[in-house]
Amino acid sequence: DFTKLKNSLKKFSKNKPFNYCVIDNFFDAKLAKRLEKDFPNYNSEIWHEYKNPLEVKKTCNNWNVFPKDTYKTFDYLNSISFVSILQKYILKKKIFMDIGLNGGGWHIHKTGGKLNMHLDYSIHPKLNLQRKLNLIIYLNSKWKDKWGGSLGFWENKSSKNPGKLVKSILPKFNRAVIFDTTQNSWHGLPEKIMCENGYYRKSLAVYYLCEPKVNVDKRGKALFAPFENQKSDNEIIDLIKKRSSIKTASKVYKN
Repeated sequence: DFTKLKNSLKKFSKNKPFNYCVIDNFFDAKLAKRLEKDFPNYNSEIWHEYKNPLEVKKTCNNWNVFPKDTYKTFDYLNSISFVSILQKYILKKKIFMDIGLNGGGWHIHKTGGKLNMHLDYSIHPKLNLQRKLNLIIYLNSKWKDKWGGSLGFWENKSSKNPGKLVKSILPKFNRAVIFDTTQNSWHGLPEKIMCENGYYRKSLAVYYLCEPKVNVDKRGKALFAPFENQKSDNEIIDLIKKRSSIKTASKVYKN
């Protein structure tokens, strides 16, 4: 439904704490169900696991393991026809696709999953372009609100530390969220995920790029911030420093 999409995108620049919009029923309902079923088992070997005090999740951006519907969906979301809509209605500037899905693809969290508030990488490690937009689509049809898993947006006054939490967006099935990542866009999960065993928070993630701004931060990895109960923990502060550097981030990962 391109009319619904375009109308939602028109609200993009009016929302706070940074530009974003929410689009419910993003995919055709039958396609959304098939995309949900495409996700591999949580214990599958295809996943890359992040397991540390800042983030507990699994991801996969390997096109070779995507089933047909997922493959075609990522192909469309990285197509000129879709990106031209984003350019026309929210940015009015050249947007570049990242067909390598750097940091994107399938994302999955189980109970206990977490993600501290953070700023995403600024400059793509291979394309030398600036990350500009995140598109996230949730695909967990039996999710219960009490399980948490909301996407949080924090005040964006500083590129060093987030302000207070000002927006929480529930991961409703077939809900898409698009937001600008260049406005000190602190985001993450406000609380640990508490879903029942056998259920998972599933999402597709696609990121879009633009020409870098003058004097842009050259950060090639995400910059995390500690939660209140982590601020006096020197190990956490050191972990954040290592996680934000391409040279040392690999030491943070479990695999």
